Amino acid sequence: MPNILEVQNLVKKYGDFAAVKGISFNIKEGEIFSLLGPNGAGKTTTISMLSTLYAPTSGDATIAGHSVSREPMAVRNAIGVVPQDLALYEDLTAKENLLFWGQMYGLSGKSLTTRVDEVLEQIDLTDKAKDRVKTYSGGMKRRVNIGVGLLHKPKLLFMDEPTVGIDPQSRRAILDTVKDLNQKGMTVLYTTHYMEEAEELSDRVGIIDHGELIAIGTQKELTQQVGETETLLLHISENDDPEALAAAFKGIKDVQEASVINHQVSVIAQSAKDVLAPVIGKANERGIKIHSIDIREPNLEAVFLHLTGRALRD
Repeated sequence: MPNILEVQNLVKKYGDFAAVKGISFNIKEGEIFSLLGPNGAGKTTTISMLSTLYAPTSGDATIAGHSVSREPMAVRNAIGVVPQDLALYEDLTAKENLLFWGQMYGLSGKSLTTRVDEVLEQIDLTDKAKDRVKTYSGGMKRRVNIGVGLLHKPKLLFMDEPTVGIDPQSRRAILDTVKDLNQKGMTVLYTTHYMEEAEELSDRVGIIDHGELIAIGTQKELTQQVGETETLLLHISENDDPEALAAAFKGIKDVQEASVINHQVSVIAQSAKDVLAPVIGKANERGIKIHSIDIREPNLEAVFLHLTGRALRD
């Protein structure tokens, strides 16, 4: 499949501070590509440049063949944007909101009303279309927000952390909506700091931290970069010294890395079961009680920890 988005060395600076530091990546038509990183990593700034809200300091990107720097109007016609913040009028109904935003996109008449009805069905709110948005749950509001981005049938949909601050049931509905849209042909650039969302949704993932894109690939490709390792996460008492314990673990055969995450000790090994007994033995030697142990198979959290030395959500 051809690339619908090509990003070339994109930079955004605010004075001496670089929020985005020369990132480059492509997205193919029909793909769900996730930018995964903690808060403040540069995800929203990247989306803002790609949607022509912010001008890049340097570098460029093309969407459907159009430059974000030189052809912003053509880019806007090709994209839909679902921002973190809700862009809705709460005193209007869902249908009235969609009619209003449809007019902003230049739609009118029968084509507008038909498209609004189609979008209401897509976001599963046809039966609530005439209810005021202020009566909606957070998840329902998010779905209307998604609907606004779909009105003009974009070629590429940007979704910037669309599940932040909503309940698990609503989150599940939004993830299912994203997958359904993709199955019907929509290309999606999805930003999140939730590892499990990126794992479930993405064809490929770009891991971003401190404005740098530090790894790109499928989940399998990314976990292979850290050697298909497994992680032991040890929960210890607040009164015990996790740094000293992690240092002791580094001398154990087959332990590849030991570090501290939020007062928990993370131990990375090819096989967690092979190092479990000596790890417990080292803790006992130091009189440290391990309250519980989680064994985690290779995942995007492990990749992020390996590449950055810290947890995805510190």
